[in-house]
Amino acid sequence: MFDLDYARRVILAEAEAIAAMTPVVNEAFATAAAMIFHGTGSSIVSGIGKAGIIGRKISATLASTGTPSHFLHPAEAVHGDLGRLRKEDIVIVLSYGGETDEIIRLINLVKQLQIKLIAITGDEDSTLSRYSDVVLCLGKVNEACPLGVAPSVSTTCMLAVGDALAFTVMKARRFRVEDYVRFHPGGSLGVKLMTVAQSMMFRPGEKLPLAAAGDTIRRMLDATRDVKRHGAVMIVDEAGRLAGILTDADLRRLLTRCGPKALDRKAGDVMTADCKRIRADALAAEAAALFHKYRIDELPVVDAENRPVGLIDVQDIVTIKVVG
Repeated sequence: MFDLDYARRVILAEAEAIAAMTPVVNEAFATAAAMIFHGTGSSIVSGIGKAGIIGRKISATLASTGTPSHFLHPAEAVHGDLGRLRKEDIVIVLSYGGETDEIIRLINLVKQLQIKLIAITGDEDSTLSRYSDVVLCLGKVNEACPLGVAPSVSTTCMLAVGDALAFTVMKARRFRVEDYVRFHPGGSLGVKLMTVAQSMMFRPGEKLPLAAAGDTIRRMLDATRDVKRHGAVMIVDEAGRLAGILTDADLRRLLTRCGPKALDRKAGDVMTADCKRIRADALAAEAAALFHKYRIDELPVVDAENRPVGLIDVQDIVTIKVVG
């Protein structure tokens, strides 16, 4: 009933066509990448039909990798969406034939606004190509559908070229894992790549639960009374480096054992010295591993000089679902 050999040929046809797209990466490609990289506005992607669907994906890829971008439907442009465009923007139009009525109308609008235009097309002699500032020409491709007309190979190649363009600009921006996580806080990959600094309960500049090793327990409690929720106090030495930690559980045991006299004890004498700690730039998953391995609930966060910059609680890790 189903021709599975034909299905395999469709996949091979698209794969071979993508492999044949490498010549598109030429001087024109470099110029397009430079326009996007140095642009002060947004990269507006447009296309109609199947090319438009591919354009939406390319726009989403640009936006998630450091380049402001959104999709503009060419038919909606003449019904108010033209207001999305600014002179400093760059418009990227996808059209294999380059002669669609809606695309030609959009070209006129873009040129009236004096906006730079990049074309991803299959015909370098098309109307779209003639009026574009940069043309990324795919050349003639044979569609994989049985009738040879439904966009398949052409749109797959457009996607490959669009991805190459987006990721080339991303690499030039030196876009880091931390930047990617910032744009993907809700995704599973974002959670896996979330750092301790992004997940800890304290933000830069906030008052931390800190006490000096020479402080009495009474003074420690007074000094940390107005600090937001925390289950431990980090004890520092004279140079401000982390010396140990004193948890709520430690304090309860001390009061049970010593009664009111516990308040006159020195924090440095009753703290857990050389406690576990973690750097702010470590992955939250690493903190989760320490919580699990050592059965602890709080973990001091330190900088490169071992100075406390925050405190992460096991509940912070559970909340962002790093464990489970």
